[in-house]
Amino acid sequence: MDAIKELWNINFPYVLISVIIILLGARAVVSPFEWAIDRLGLETKWMRRRREEHDLLLNTSKNLIALQEKHMEDMKRSDEHDEEMRTDIKKLTDLFIDKQINDYRWEIIHLADTISSGKNISKECLRHAVSTYEKYEKIITEHGLVNGEVEISIEVIRDNYQQKLKEGF
Repeated sequence: MDAIKELWNINFPYVLISVIIILLGARAVVSPFEWAIDRLGLETKWMRRRREEHDLLLNTSKNLIALQEKHMEDMKRSDEHDEEMRTDIKKLTDLFIDKQINDYRWEIIHLADTISSGKNISKECLRHAVSTYEKYEKIITEHGLVNGEVEISIEVIRDNYQQKLKEGF
């Protein structure tokens, strides 16, 4: 218990000032040695470790810059590939649409030619032709194209269909 009472009697500001003075004194003693070692070109473990850490930091920084440049280059290539893919997909889509339009057009024109040649056409075939024409018109309007070739053919098909309905087939 007496030891604890003695702790309360310690002058803490005096102890703090003493510790600071001791640290400053140690620094004053070590400083000339560091200066002499530096002037002589000697390297201590502490200095070597510090230099190695500095070199490691520089190498890491260079590698990070190189990695960032590589990343930017890869992003540029990725954007170029994306643009190429968009272009290719657009071309394929256009080709598909052209083929679909041509298929519908051919089907309608072929049926109109068959009707014009005098062959008998079934009711389902005529309904299918009208349905195909509606699909054809939808694709044409969706893509801003002009319908010029199929108008006469669909008129022939519709006239034949109406005639068959009147006859009650």
